[in-house]
Amino acid sequence: MAHISESELTAYLVEDQARFYRLAYSYLNNREEALDAVQTAVCKALEKQDSLRDAGAIRTWFTRILVNACMDQLRQRKRVTFVPPEALDAGSYEDPLPEDGSLASRVDALPPEVATIIRLRFYEDLSLKEISGVVDCPLSTVKTRLYTGLKKLRIAVEGEA
Repeated sequence: MAHISESELTAYLVEDQARFYRLAYSYLNNREEALDAVQTAVCKALEKQDSLRDAGAIRTWFTRILVNACMDQLRQRKRVTFVPPEALDAGSYEDPLPEDGSLASRVDALPPEVATIIRLRFYEDLSLKEISGVVDCPLSTVKTRLYTGLKKLRIAVEGEA
């Protein structure tokens, strides 16, 4: 396990910056916020590069930093979701369907911990083991959340057909 040099880290960050932006945008759906999240993550990575013990784990390590930066941005928005009174009367609350019906907006409508796993698996092509490292939860939990999310997306898409 070799430490990563600053030049290796910088090369990685420059080489994959478009992918980082796409991931941040998939969370934030806002150009400026996505750019801010990437910039924040890059700064944190440079500050904490000594915490990366294995140069081979750079992708998982930086993706975790970026996902955390995106989640921080979302928390800063302090978004409020209003539940219509009739939904409360029904005794159960279904995930809201996105207005435009696009797959990306359906992923956005999933619970955040499920949407994160869907994004990392299919937008970033991370393995389930890598995702487990990024979200810091057991592989079995990652699998459960992935299949739960895929089932909800399938049901939503099939419901329109």
